[in-house]
Amino acid sequence: MALSPGGNRRKRIHVVSDVHGNARDLARAGDGADALICLGDLVLFLDYADHSRGIFPDLFGVANADRIVELRTARRFEEARAFGAELWSGIGSDRAAAIEKAVRKQYAEMFAAFPTPTYATYGNVDMPTLWREYAGPGTTVLDGERVEIGGWTFGFVGGGLRTPMRTPYEISDEEYAAKIEAVGEVDVLCSHIPPEVPELVYDTVARRFERGSRALLDAIRRTRPRYSLFGHVHQPLVRRMRIGATECVNVGHFAGSGKPWALEW
Repeated sequence: MALSPGGNRRKRIHVVSDVHGNARDLARAGDGADALICLGDLVLFLDYADHSRGIFPDLFGVANADRIVELRTARRFEEARAFGAELWSGIGSDRAAAIEKAVRKQYAEMFAAFPTPTYATYGNVDMPTLWREYAGPGTTVLDGERVEIGGWTFGFVGGGLRTPMRTPYEISDEEYAAKIEAVGEVDVLCSHIPPEVPELVYDTVARRFERGSRALLDAIRRTRPRYSLFGHVHQPLVRRMRIGATECVNVGHFAGSGKPWALEW
């Protein structure tokens, strides 16, 4: 897979988000495309569809994974935190080391599966400090930055906003807005989380509103990119809608579908 500059040949980009450990399908996600874009969440901490998969059940067993999913699904976040703290107390001061070891193992597999070229940004469950260590020469990591692909300008805004879930890469609204401002006007605005539109942030299976970004919505209205691409909400009420001149697209839950979303021009 190679991106050929110039000429009138049509360009095709494949986009994935919420990979959550699906290295097998990720290795084929760039087939037939000029480039792959990844919108983050490579780590699988806990699979809500299969509680036996992920870092949490590997450390604490499936029964405890069942329990914490039950509490979180019921939005009993304080109880979930207390239950998790009790489990982690058995690991003691080695908690951070245990998590990092497990994440490193997943990152080694995920980044090895990326085709060349890949352009990637962080999700809210990712650990940005480790990415550049694992990203090979064919993978460009971008956050609050822009790049030209096939004659179009793509801007990337990684991470998520703060929530009661307290996932690893949640930042303040102000810091997130600053990254959007740094990206400026682009043809395609790529982010992990969606703009703050009820139909785009509501998860129909979890039956809750996830956090979207008001600053992202304002930027879409102000700068009018051709596309706004994002993930984060695994089963959205609406996967695609137009905001003014911009086509807003949830590119899908790659961990579940194993299929990238395709952009052609």
